[in-house]
Amino acid sequence: MVCTMPFLRALLRTAGRFRRSPQGPAGLPADDTVLLDAPDERLSPALVAAALGEYGPAAKLLATTRDRAEWENRDRYLVRLVAFARSRDGWLTAWLAAAPHDPDALLVKAQLAVRRAWESPARSEQLREMGPLITAAAESDPRDPVPWRLALDHARGTHATHTVFEALWEQAVRRSSHHYGCHVAALRYLSAAWYGSHRECFDFAERAAEDSLPGSLVQALPLRAAFALLVEGPEARTTSVQEERIDAAADLAITLSDSFAPGDPWPAEVRNLLAFVLVARGRWAEALEQFRRIGPHAASFPWSSVSDDPLGRFLEAREDARLRVACGTLLPDRADRGRTRGHYA
Repeated sequence: MVCTMPFLRALLRTAGRFRRSPQGPAGLPADDTVLLDAPDERLSPALVAAALGEYGPAAKLLATTRDRAEWENRDRYLVRLVAFARSRDGWLTAWLAAAPHDPDALLVKAQLAVRRAWESPARSEQLREMGPLITAAAESDPRDPVPWRLALDHARGTHATHTVFEALWEQAVRRSSHHYGCHVAALRYLSAAWYGSHRECFDFAERAAEDSLPGSLVQALPLRAAFALLVEGPEARTTSVQEERIDAAADLAITLSDSFAPGDPWPAEVRNLLAFVLVARGRWAEALEQFRRIGPHAASFPWSSVSDDPLGRFLEAREDARLRVACGTLLPDRADRGRTRGHYA
């Protein structure tokens, strides 16, 4: 019996009316329980306070990550706080007025300024003016690698030479040799969209993954190289070696994903990226398993790179994977729709 998509979709919608559990079909959370970029229990109070104009919880959170050398958490929380400050920065203004030399406030100030400059039509010119802010953040705590991740992003946007970039990279890895954010910044610089090539991108990513610690998100770096190639469309993949490297990157990321508990928010972005790549490769059963492991933790990246509605695109891809596994009927591929748009993130 042939399983037709419209008929199957209608049956599934009808069955959904009688389903009261938040757990959807195929062990997936129901659509209305999936959240985009949901903050964890540490970040949430800081965002709530910031919405009220209070900077204290954000200051305490970032100070804790700095005191404990939690550099990965520090970078992740910084990015989320700055995303909030883009539209509501009164709490940051108050923080800087009260503590103008606070290392954490200076870091947020620099990140926000760089983020806004990236979104400007005069990006290169505005970014060049941000150099002193990044220097101030870096000098405020010489141990911290996060300002150097910011410096690497800044260098990419100001068309820094490879020599300049390598000097910044040396400073970054001196502070934290396996810092994921710094590795991602370097990978972007080396990408074909900027100052390198797909081959350079993969070479760097694969070497970094081989040298990384067990369970490190750096092991997902080749997956980012694969994503950069996939979003250019089939015409960019001209050799079997490229195809093999994409699948090898996915295999490595699956192993990394397996090392974390299902539903863990920490690897959620990596799992979202992995699901995207597996869908693009037509590895439907494996993609569905990653959607199960993601649980309710949808991430803007990578979906925002190919859609103005990242949550909708996530749910669409998840549904495609579920339906294909359920009945084995092929649908027109949608993973290559659109191209990345040169987003800062």
